[in-house]
Amino acid sequence: MRFALIAHTDKYIVAPPLKAVFEWCKKNRVKTFALSSLYDLAGIKPDSNLQVTESNSESVRQAEIVVAIGGDGTMLYTAQKLKNLDIPVLGINCGRLGFMANIQQDQIDQALKSVVRENYRIDERAMLQAQVNGSDTYHALNEFLFTKKDTTSMISVTAGYDGQFVNSYWADGLIVATPTGSTAYNLSTGGPIVMPKTPVMLLTPINPHTLTTRPLVLPSDRTLTVRVEKEVEHVLFSYDGKIMEINENQLEVTIQQSDHSVKLIQLKGQNYFDTLRTKLMWGLDSRENK
Repeated sequence: MRFALIAHTDKYIVAPPLKAVFEWCKKNRVKTFALSSLYDLAGIKPDSNLQVTESNSESVRQAEIVVAIGGDGTMLYTAQKLKNLDIPVLGINCGRLGFMANIQQDQIDQALKSVVRENYRIDERAMLQAQVNGSDTYHALNEFLFTKKDTTSMISVTAGYDGQFVNSYWADGLIVATPTGSTAYNLSTGGPIVMPKTPVMLLTPINPHTLTTRPLVLPSDRTLTVRVEKEVEHVLFSYDGKIMEINENQLEVTIQQSDHSVKLIQLKGQNYFDTLRTKLMWGLDSRENK
């Protein structure tokens, strides 16, 4: 079996779990591909099994399994690398919530052992795709975001679905999220939690001027069209946190189900509702420790 290691070294303290993964791979003679900077950070010398690559893309192309160390942002970065490849990813959490990177650091040995023994299941997460002004196409595992920039004023965004007018939003922004992204920015703005594999997309306004304007859950097998026709220069468009430069005087984005998906490795005994209860502290009574 061949592993590729990807880690977010700027935001998280990844040296301990990185070292643990390298040492496990060396001990068990698992061929591993990673950037030289990751070996340096972990204090591990490359050898015939632990090999150096020039880029994360090269590491991924050599691998059968990708091990991503960081938080959900690292998982989103890794998803972009994997969207054209049929390679599963194991996420080791060094961040805060970690809905996708849900392997804790004290589970590393168990997780790697389970992966090598193929004692796991695949949680396949669908992506959305967006075409911008009839040209470039982008894919998102979490969300597409339309939000204000360089202004304190609200922005005006219009949405249509399957050829029908939905609404004109006067708000701080608009989120179009996948079920995976329902627990990200969408959740913090009051959007619903949707179980992964549900074939829908979520349309959630950010601080709308009209309080009766509520989030919508729409089937993802039809096309959602989002238009910004005024003051486009004050609107920021991004996918999974990556900001796109819009150099035209209008913005029209068509969004629908993508042909791409990401395969997350789940250990046996893990399930989505356990993750929700743990990460969102459901059922926790703050009075119990008083």
